[in-house]
Formats: sequence, C-alpha cells, structure tokens
Amino acid sequence: MNDLSFPVPLWVWAAVSLVIAVMLAVDLIAHRDNHVIGFKEAAVWSGVWIAIGLAFGLVLLVWQGGEVSSTYYAGYLIEKALSIDNVFVFALVFSFFAVPDAYQHKVLFWGVIGALVFRLVFIFVGAELLQLFFWTAYLFGAFLIWTGYKMAVSKDEEVHPDRNVVVRLVRKVVPTDPTFHGGRFFTKINGRRVATLLFVALVAIEATDLIFAVDSVAAILAITTSTFLVWTANAFAVLGLRSLYFCLAGLLRRFAYLHYGLAVLLAFAGVKLILSETPVGKLPIPLTLGVIAATITVSIGWSLIATRDDDGGTTPGTDRADGAEADRVTGAGSPPSTRSHGTQPRRP
Repeated sequence: MNDLSFPVPLWVWAAVSLVIAVMLAVDLIAHRDNHVIGFKEAAVWSGVWIAIGLAFGLVLLVWQGGEVSSTYYAGYLIEKALSIDNVFVFALVFSFFAVPDAYQHKVLFWGVIGALVFRLVFIFVGAELLQLFFWTAYLFGAFLIWTGYKMAVSKDEEVHPDRNVVVRLVRKVVPTDPTFHGGRFFTKINGRRVATLLFVALVAIEATDLIFAVDSVAAILAITTSTFLVWTANAFAVLGLRSLYFCLAGLLRRFAYLHYGLAVLLAFAGVKLILSETPVGKLPIPLTLGVIAATITVSIGWSLIATRDDDGGTTPGTDRADGAEADRVTGAGSPPSTRSHGTQPRRP
C-alpha cells in the first residue's frame, strides 16, 4: 500500500503517551467533585482540547513537514466529525438510564479511557493487516461504503441499551442493583458487593463505542496507515469527547442532516482505500482535506438552516422542572441518533 513513512523514535511515542496521560489526569482532577457541567465550562474545555489537537499538527509541521501535518489534520478532522456520532449515543444512553447530570462526566471520563484502548488495538491490527495483505484494503473499503450506505438510509427505530449483548452479559455475571448510589460504580448491600446502575450505563457506553471504533479507525486508515498519525489523530479527537457532549447535547436536534455528511465521509474513505490499491493510487491529501471540510460544512449548515426555528432543547446543567424524576433525566432529552434517527429511547 502506497503511504508516507517516517521514523518515529520510541521516546516520541513515550512523550506523546505521557502528554495524553497528563491531560487525562488534569481533566479528572478538574472534575473530581461530580458537579453538573454547564455550557460555558464545557465550551472552555472544548476550546482547550481543540487547541491542543490543532497545535500538535503544527508540531508535526515543524518536525516532519507539510505532508505529514496535512495528513494528521485530515485524520483529526474526520475523527472529530465522526465523534459527533458518539455524542448522539451518549445522550441516548444517559437518557435511557436516567443518569443524573452530576455523574455523566465521570461515566464519560472512563468511557474515553476505554475508547482510547479499543482504538489503539484496532489501529495496530488494522494497519498491520493493510501492510501485509493488500486485499484487506478492498475489504475495509467495502465495509466503509456499506456503513455509509446504512447510515444514510437507516429508518427510525428504537434503541434499547439494556438489550446490548455486553450489558446483558454483565448483568448476568455481575450482581447488579438497579439504582444509583451517588457517583459509585460499585457498592455494598447487605455485605455483598454489587454493581450500580451507573456501572451498567458505563458498560453500555463502552459497548457501543467498541462498535463505533471499528468504522472510525477504518476511516482514518483510508487516509494513512502510519500508526503514529492514526493514533494521535484518534487520541486528540477522542480526548475532547466529554466536553463536546456537554456543549452539543442540548442542540442535537439541530443536527438533523449531519448523518448524511458522515455517510458521505465514510463512503469517501472506503472509495479512497480501494483506489489506493489500484493504478489510481492514494488520492492527494489536499483533495481529501477539501472533501472532508466541505462535507462537514455543508451537512452542518444544511442542518442548522433547516432547523433554525427549533429551540434545540435543553442543555445539560440548565434549569428543569421540579420533581425527583425530572432531576434524574438528562438535559439532552431523547435526541435522535445518527445511527437510528428519530429514536425515542425507553425507560428500563
């Protein structure tokens, strides 16, 4: 497979991994008190994560030049766009399990840790397969095109997080109490250690992200098989997921047509991957960047114009109606998912 290649010393891997670990630690310390995250705080943190992700591209520009930097930005941009799909699912899961706003950040924090681990494994396995077996490019490409098609034509259907096979398995294997116990994932009841409903919500988040990680990693592997670029683009895009959720959760209804843009991006990545193993070769990075930027801009702009009379719902952390049940429901309400549009999740 024709792809750019540059040496990445072990100390560079270690340094980047350390930076990611430090950022996660800072984020954990900053939100250790389980407080409700408002839009302003989320917007500030989102700005911080995006700035860090963009700054890393400048580091690559100085270190390895424009082609490497542009490739990173293309990967980062497509991963950031696809991460909005994760935000829809977070909102569905939190609404389904009625996770209190104050504990949502804790679930997302550990969810992101799992997401990084899943993606790291998929990146090395996927990149190795593409390097060893040229035909896997056709397989991955066809998978991405099919995923894009399914995303574009999917009909309204109800999603039931508690029917996820992993969630059901956990409930069978691990003793579970169907209530919340503060921000704890586990507690003791009558001297017996049991998992709480918050832990079940975390498992649901991890299980759905595991599925999303497959097409997410496959999409960026269509841009480059450099494990360093794929990993860093994924990591810096995923690190901002928590803040992105609290910024956009109340506005998800405004992104009514975003799934068409994401479908186009997945299909484009599939075609790009297949072409890389033909006489056409890899498409130029400037063209890839242009397609990604134009698709995201058009789909978001189309959505905002079409829903300009929509109030966008309630954002997490804002005032809600009185009552114990109202306090338990996420401010995101029941927004549609880009993979199951128009879904209204049911209570367990």
